[in-house]
Amino acid sequence: MTALNTDRTTDQTVLNPDALAERLSSTTPPRLIDVRTPAEFETVHIPGAYNVPLDTLKEHREEIAGHLDEDVVLVCRSGQRATQAKEALATAGLPNLHLLDGGMQAWQASGGEVRRGRQKWDLERQVRLVAGTVVLSSILASTRAPGAKWLAAALGGGLTAASLTNTCAMGAALSKLPYNRGASLDPADAIAQLRPDTHTV
Repeated sequence: MTALNTDRTTDQTVLNPDALAERLSSTTPPRLIDVRTPAEFETVHIPGAYNVPLDTLKEHREEIAGHLDEDVVLVCRSGQRATQAKEALATAGLPNLHLLDGGMQAWQASGGEVRRGRQKWDLERQVRLVAGTVVLSSILASTRAPGAKWLAAALGGGLTAASLTNTCAMGAALSKLPYNRGASLDPADAIAQLRPDTHTV
């Protein structure tokens, strides 16, 4: 097997976009799993990728691990959700897990091939909108109701905790909205597509 190339890290499980492109064009390409929401996946994704949203992957990690026996590269927008997915699958005993360094942002910036569909806001942009709106509204409201400023403080604390734990409760909640669910989100279908007999090169 060809040695993995890396970018800004010495972690051999992290692939930069060029290294991933090389692996995808080889005779033994890795299984590419995109853990973003169906709406994000529909907007733009790497050809050949399978969409298994992070919440579905975490809930069904054991079953998913049973369908995968080749190298797996996990993809999200920037790398945060893919890192969580890697940790979840590792606890299920799945080896050969890799991350796309910088996620879809880096892949697109490098000129990597993509397939586009109906355009929607990605989850991180939605989080910024909601957080910014709450902070601005609570600060403005505090001119009449001083206690409203504590809503902004609570949100700031939540965002700090999200950064320290590499999780995002707001993002997880937003991912469950119909806007982010896409046309279909049947966990059974998402998992079934990973069966070895459905994998095409």
